[in-house]
Amino acid sequence: VSVNLTGLLGSSSLGGRLAELHGCSVMVDCADQLTAALALIELDGVARRIVLCPPDLQAVHVPAVAAAAEIDAVVSDQPASGRSPAGQERVVRCSATLTPARPQRRERHQTQWVLLTSGTTGMPKLVAHSLSSLAAPIKISEGPGDPVLWSTFYDIRRYGGLQIFLRAVIGGGSLVLSNAEESTGDFLKRAGACAVTHISGTPSHWRRALMSPLARSIRPRYVRLSGEIADQAILDQLRATYPQARVAHAFASTEAGVAFEVGDALAGFPASLIGQQGVDVELKVENDSLRIRSPRTASGYLGNGRRPLAEADGFVDTGDIVARRGERYYFAGRRDGTINVGGSKVHPEEVEAVINRHPDVYMSLVKARKNPITGSVVVADVVLNDSLNGVGSTAGAEALKAEIIQTCRDALAAYKVPAAIRLVSSLDVAASGKLARQ
Repeated sequence: VSVNLTGLLGSSSLGGRLAELHGCSVMVDCADQLTAALALIELDGVARRIVLCPPDLQAVHVPAVAAAAEIDAVVSDQPASGRSPAGQERVVRCSATLTPARPQRRERHQTQWVLLTSGTTGMPKLVAHSLSSLAAPIKISEGPGDPVLWSTFYDIRRYGGLQIFLRAVIGGGSLVLSNAEESTGDFLKRAGACAVTHISGTPSHWRRALMSPLARSIRPRYVRLSGEIADQAILDQLRATYPQARVAHAFASTEAGVAFEVGDALAGFPASLIGQQGVDVELKVENDSLRIRSPRTASGYLGNGRRPLAEADGFVDTGDIVARRGERYYFAGRRDGTINVGGSKVHPEEVEAVINRHPDVYMSLVKARKNPITGSVVVADVVLNDSLNGVGSTAGAEALKAEIIQTCRDALAAYKVPAAIRLVSSLDVAASGKLARQ
């Protein structure tokens, strides 16, 4: 598939300085998503490499990112980019105000698109894609009489948000961008006023949205979840809130791309997807870990010794642990996120899925607490419906905690049951849209 964005803009957001960036490795470091989006459209086919800097990239990591990507120019919408690599003199200002300038394009480049992983600690990995690998999952099925207006809680400089950006621009649709400075309620109100039809986010994004009194400001035809495990509770809540919408959850990773979408309103995915032959996306499970091979996979990592991204057989180990129950696989959690309780492994997400079933729970975060006997025990922070509404006394709170613990005992092995429940008013969500687990 040959895909490019050249020609989508008839004007320039770079003040007529696009010619300076021919053949450059460009770091796009914009505070505003709109200016970043305009820069991406202009730079594709002009720059040899685009590095998308997410807004939460720590300044301490910028020199290493710049070195690994061999950055020789920065595009920024700020008067002075505090994160620009030291000694970088070629800084091109990007603006949401378009000018008529359309400089002559020289030879076209097969621009490499570099995304940063959303690791919670340490240096993020630089994952190199082509526009074709990024756009491979996109299927435009809406007819001309059925206009689509996309929106997303994601930032478009992350894989999940970039997928929605590309779906909108390649499909000729429109896109309502989120704003990190506005509340969830304000975003929902704005999206509703624009009559958004298709909207995506992580399960944590959606749990926050459903806690807002403005959740019904939108009336989407399509609701999409990705980035975290979509448990049955959040799927059921979304179907109840948006009965007119098709609710689907997708599995994707920055390295392996989009693997599949599940639209049957059930958690997990059909076991029949594993081991299929002659399909674009091949899946297998090895050592309980989901592995993917497809043309949507990134070409590799930059820096870090340029270690291979895929295994010898071409499959990418996602690090996501799955378990088969009947004719369906269910996600248990991340291999590197387990809690060790006396030598037994506990996946926090598995416990959270059980806690979230309780009708008074909106969301939960399971974590480890040190214990002198078992090394660690499982504990949980829990957000209730309407931020503790209905728990009017200490006795009521304790009774509710006991109910939640009993729900866990009924469904989980004893070592997975939380030793303590703490009721909280909110949980931190990282800039990636995922629960902040560190």
